[in-house]
Amino acid sequence: MKRSEKASRIHKMLVELYPETPVPLDHSDPFTLLVAVLLSAQTTDKKVNEISPELFAAAGTPSSMASLTVEQLKHLIRQIGLSNTKAKNLYKLCRLLLDNHDGQVPQTFAELEALPGVGHKTASVVMSQAFGVPAFPVDTHIHRLAARWGLSDGKNVEKTERDLKALFPRESWNDLHLQIIFFGREYCPARYHDLTGCPICSWTATKKRIAEEAKMNEPKKRTKR
Repeated sequence: MKRSEKASRIHKMLVELYPETPVPLDHSDPFTLLVAVLLSAQTTDKKVNEISPELFAAAGTPSSMASLTVEQLKHLIRQIGLSNTKAKNLYKLCRLLLDNHDGQVPQTFAELEALPGVGHKTASVVMSQAFGVPAFPVDTHIHRLAARWGLSDGKNVEKTERDLKALFPRESWNDLHLQIIFFGREYCPARYHDLTGCPICSWTATKKRIAEEAKMNEPKKRTKR
């Protein structure tokens, strides 16, 4: 089956499974979304949603967040990974928003990616979910599923993003990014996944891929001493 045929069938399945695509990170405006996405690096959306109410109650705007010290910010986000680095980035980010953007979240990729702690994936999420600009944020999870499904042979997320954008209609990118994430969480975990029983992997993954992942999931034999 050609990649384009796989993509069309997968798209139809995902739309049927997930007709609604709420953003998993709790937020109320572009700024709180930007902060939540930045905080979600190397931690779960669930954990970010657990700490964000206290954070946004204390500092829900660039000016109020910039009025706190880095140590205060670190305390507010202490339960998530890389809290020290993230606190420093949040403080610098808010200062730049106030100094260069009148306290507003910029609406271009270049300006977003110039902010501390904001990479292309974070910028893509904000552009797509806050401003409705077609984008296809690719994290490690989407990168893995695209490889399993034979939609990309990219060795990095940048190549996978280009491949997925070429396969799916531009107007579907914003929803599709979330639909793939929802599917991955429900059906297609990273580890101990039986590809033969998955609604999509079962017919998209190559025999080689299925065998490789099955071997990876085998319990390691103990060596005799």
